[in-house]
Amino acid sequence: DVQLQASGGGLVQTGGSLRLFCAASGLSFEDYTVGWFRQAPGKERELVSSISTTGRTYYADSLKGRSTIGRTYLQMNSLKPEDTAIYYCAAGADYSGSPLTSPRSYGYWGQGTLVTVSS
Repeated sequence: DVQLQASGGGLVQTGGSLRLFCAASGLSFEDYTVGWFRQAPGKERELVSSISTTGRTYYADSLKGRSTIGRTYLQMNSLKPEDTAIYYCAAGADYSGSPLTSPRSYGYWGQGTLVTVSS
């Protein structure tokens, strides 16, 4: 039985940093693309970053230059109030070596962790 759990969220001031973590049981991250999504109130879930089995990475424009993804974490710097959201980690089967960008490509999802950035 596969389970993912995101953690590391919290309240941070504008300009601060957070490192989110994703823990997994029942699968090995080396065999999957790992993605981080976020969902703000009233908005759709969006991909913010992903890393493929070959180490290739994707960053959404909203976090590009302010974040670094690893297989088990997402480091976010220079946080802004618009980064406030619930962040989810997910894992998807990776056949091409390229990071997956569609939510439909991810078969496993963890419970989210709330990130709140105060102004």
